[in-house]
Amino acid sequence: MTERKRNFFRWAHGTVSVLVFSLALGSGMLLAQSDPGVRGGAAGAGGHIAGLTVKEGKFSDTGLDAFTEVQSVQGTIAGTEEGLGPRFNLDSCGGCHSQPAIGGTSPFTNPHIAVATKNGATNTPPFFISSSGPVREARFKFANPPTNTIRDGGVHDLFTITGRTDAPGCNISQPDFDSANRDNNLIFRIPTPTFGAGLIEAITDSTIIANRDANAVAKAALGISGHENREGNAGTITRFGWKAQNKSLVIFSGEAYNVEQGVYNDLFPQERDETQGCLFNPTPENHVNFEQTNPLKVLADASNFANFVRFLAPPAPADSSPSIANGSTLFSRIGCALCHTPSLTTGVSSTAALSGKQANLFSDLLVHHMGTGLADDIVQGAAGPDEFRTAPLWGLGQRIFFLHDGRTSDLLQAISAHSSSGSEANAVISNFDALLPQQKQDILNFLRSL
Repeated sequence: MTERKRNFFRWAHGTVSVLVFSLALGSGMLLAQSDPGVRGGAAGAGGHIAGLTVKEGKFSDTGLDAFTEVQSVQGTIAGTEEGLGPRFNLDSCGGCHSQPAIGGTSPFTNPHIAVATKNGATNTPPFFISSSGPVREARFKFANPPTNTIRDGGVHDLFTITGRTDAPGCNISQPDFDSANRDNNLIFRIPTPTFGAGLIEAITDSTIIANRDANAVAKAALGISGHENREGNAGTITRFGWKAQNKSLVIFSGEAYNVEQGVYNDLFPQERDETQGCLFNPTPENHVNFEQTNPLKVLADASNFANFVRFLAPPAPADSSPSIANGSTLFSRIGCALCHTPSLTTGVSSTAALSGKQANLFSDLLVHHMGTGLADDIVQGAAGPDEFRTAPLWGLGQRIFFLHDGRTSDLLQAISAHSSSGSEANAVISNFDALLPQQKQDILNFLRSL
């Protein structure tokens, strides 16, 4: 073989090697799809819904002031209002609901860490709370572990007012979360965002039922059922919370005020812990201000909170792109939209801004079996141990933590977690898994555009 031929073969072999390496690299890149991450830019949320009257806007702004106020035990600390504790999770609604704007969900920096020892408190953050992790509330599944014959399901607040300068003489302990964890008796919930909540409240029961019954053949083929949760006395559909357990925004607000901050109010007038030496204020601590003549100052905080979230605009999606548009199409094609209904229309509302509007919430507001992998063994109303409300996806692009317990910040992992034994989403997730890598990426890009 001449030297010229040997050089040719060396060149050809090198070229083929580079080509094979390039193809392998390209294949690897094609096999990879990933969560684009929290969408940057403007929040696209937190403002008034379009069409409010001037006075509705003023009541909304008053609600914002209440939503962001800080509670102390007796209101003796400058810039605070009375009512915190004896047990609590945080001292302000706005602390938990702040991403990407006030009214949202768990922020990048967890406010639990600072509040644990605020004003002299002697709390220790539990093992499941970290500075960069999600805001969490804790619930115990059963009241008598390990026998587990009596259900609990309630919130066990992380902190107490023991040691605080404004709670002299109070001496109660934090719950024993370590023992609950060892007994497999501990679950978590993260804050649900409230943007567009007024539109959700204004959707009629008949609209939810009609949507439940629509596309019955397609749903049955994929193993999707789902049902509404209902209020025990009136029998109407409940729709707020991870298990759609709350009927209205004012009930949701009053309950959270009592449970999360320990403020007993017109709707929940009894203290959750009546330990002597830890009660400092008359009951209810927050109530209608009967002596006020300014209409904006008459309402109790629970009503103010409800007005604030009721009049919040829904999140604005990002601009579309070919990938996002294709992801939207695939989202429907593989069956996601059968539960995550892209839009429902509100009924006739006494607030014009909420009347007859298209709510692009991406939820059917029903509860579905989500399988053993997501089951929290909590029963709320007609929502069973592994059932959860279809989480509205509007605003997902700027959320940090996913699923009811905030177990992941990776959208791809959150999608995969929908599939486990007994889940209604198994067939849909199989369809997702069968997609080409770029198609999966398009769906991820679409979801992060919401």
